[in-house]
Amino acid sequence: MTQETTVRNAPTPARSARPAARSAQASADPSARSGPAATSAIRRHELAAFLRHRREHIAPERVGLPRGVRRRTPGLRREEVAQLSAVGVTWYTWLEQGRDIQVSVQVLDALARTLLLDPGERAFLFQLAGATDPTPATVCPSVTPALRAVLEQLEPFPACLQNSRYDILAYNRTYGLLFCDLETVPPEDRNCMILSYTHEEWRSSIVHLEDALRHMAARFRAAMAGHLGEPAWKTLLKRLRDTSPDFREAWDRHEVVSPASKRKEFRNPHVGRVTVDHTDLWLSPEVGPRMVTYVPADDESRERLEKLHALALERRQSPTRP
Repeated sequence: MTQETTVRNAPTPARSARPAARSAQASADPSARSGPAATSAIRRHELAAFLRHRREHIAPERVGLPRGVRRRTPGLRREEVAQLSAVGVTWYTWLEQGRDIQVSVQVLDALARTLLLDPGERAFLFQLAGATDPTPATVCPSVTPALRAVLEQLEPFPACLQNSRYDILAYNRTYGLLFCDLETVPPEDRNCMILSYTHEEWRSSIVHLEDALRHMAARFRAAMAGHLGEPAWKTLLKRLRDTSPDFREAWDRHEVVSPASKRKEFRNPHVGRVTVDHTDLWLSPEVGPRMVTYVPADDESRERLEKLHALALERRQSPTRP
């Protein structure tokens, strides 16, 4: 065998190393792969980068920590974020390294608070983690200044913005006094399901309460079909079942009904009985955020809603109002 033949048959180091190099590059760069596993890896990579960036841009003084003289990190240390969020340092380090670990909504909530995330950043954090924020949507991207202006222009007709979970995202002044003084209700309790099943003043304002509660439970069951695994929905369902026998009875009927316009009657302590036509104005092609409007069904109800609106304006302008 000649020397030339021996050289030709020998393995080429450069060629044999290329597949290994490409494999290492693919494992380091999630975008080089495809499929569900790759998508999950990309999200973990983005989550890790986002957490590192936010941590490095928060001065220790903003979270009540001393800067000290030996601090090399421009922002917070990993150990400090872990301590403030009540999680293990090793676990948080793995999270910043993009490892495939489970993250609970409670931990995500703690991290969002520690890292001083605004509503948009908080939503981004939960989205990257593949989780649903269980906190009621007191701040919602759907509530734009334009929609708030529309709510105000609809007065004296009561109107509000709700999501499909019945959280009240925004409302005008007439709506704020229609069922009860909504300003006195804590933001986390401003949910029509919670109020209709547990708030006595709200319940007393609904003339046909039993029918209304049964209808709401059926609508809620229909809406929940698309959110069965989401923590916020499960938390709301558990709270309703734990606190309201009326809800348990209605829920166990397994009735389902789609949203529809309906005539309703309310008993207001300030102006008396009003009859309105309820209409849902959907804000997107999907069944999600909507504007709920109550248009008076007769002249007497219109006059009473005008009086209620005037009272709401008077209360808003009163310097003694808390």
